[in-house]
Amino acid sequence: MTTSNSSLLKKILLLFLIVSGLHYAKVFFMPLCFGAILATLFLPFCKWLQKKKIPKLLAVYLCLLSLLLIVAGFIILLSWQIKALVNDVALIKQKVGEMGTYIQEYIFNKFGISSIKLIEILKSEQPSITTIMQMIAGSVAYIFTNFLLVLAYIAFLLYYRSHLKNFIIQLTSPFEQNKIEQILDKSAQVSHQYLVGLSKMIVCLWIMYSIGFGILGVKNFLFFAILCGILEIIPFVGNITGTSLTVIVVALHGASPYMLAGIIVTYGIVQFIQGWFLEPLILGAQVKINPLFAIIALILGQLIWGIPGIILAIPLTAIFKIICDHIEPLKPYGFLISEIKNMKSKKTVV
Repeated sequence: MTTSNSSLLKKILLLFLIVSGLHYAKVFFMPLCFGAILATLFLPFCKWLQKKKIPKLLAVYLCLLSLLLIVAGFIILLSWQIKALVNDVALIKQKVGEMGTYIQEYIFNKFGISSIKLIEILKSEQPSITTIMQMIAGSVAYIFTNFLLVLAYIAFLLYYRSHLKNFIIQLTSPFEQNKIEQILDKSAQVSHQYLVGLSKMIVCLWIMYSIGFGILGVKNFLFFAILCGILEIIPFVGNITGTSLTVIVVALHGASPYMLAGIIVTYGIVQFIQGWFLEPLILGAQVKINPLFAIIALILGQLIWGIPGIILAIPLTAIFKIICDHIEPLKPYGFLISEIKNMKSKKTVV
């Protein structure tokens, strides 16, 4: 085996070990990554409070309080809209029942399976109510536990940030310490920039979808606008999912084809404005990732950590890009995942 083949094999093996380690250590790394990224969001606020002569411990407490207020406000807003949507549950059940009857008749006419036999088949495939309740209780406990862990990580990372930074710098040689400090500072800056930009983007999407759905006369349009906006945390897929759910629910309400077409047109207009105007203004160049590798990052995130991995994929990839851009052997990888528009001066004609 040649030296180059041996080196490539070692890199593939190392990548496999890293991915496997991240997957099996999900319980540890996932809350830590959430805490670290959210800590960068509140880092400027924490520094500002300390400049105002507020003790560090109190500044960290105020950052946590701000986060809890934001989460509580979002939950209240969403609950208010869900409450309005619940009033239409009876109508939706009726429409779903009519659709179920139509499907049963189609299956009977096509395959000769009676409705009684179909119900028996479905019951045999469905989990029991007890199993469903246990799954829900387990999910709630899992989310609550991880939320507390994330809050703890945010608090400790903000409080011990200088200590941890100095520790990482001391691990490197004196000649590399300035470079490592730049990587740490830019990584925190990029993570903060991404989260702030994402928050602004979601608010803009709320406004645009609210205007579009409101003009079309979509019932409970605020709920669907909030849904489409919040799903922006999953790039490329989120907005399509939110719009698809909107079309399905509105169709169950008996909306006209013109309204359904209007929802799709609204989605197209919003995507055009977002892609050509909002993203270049709100998200900085350092956060921009090549769409191909953004999708790859999302898929890998889902395979490794599930839905939390999808949410963390883009900011972690942006941080990885910063690291690659500052370490000479890794610069080609940073170039590979960068947005092509930002590489015009280095682009070659193929």
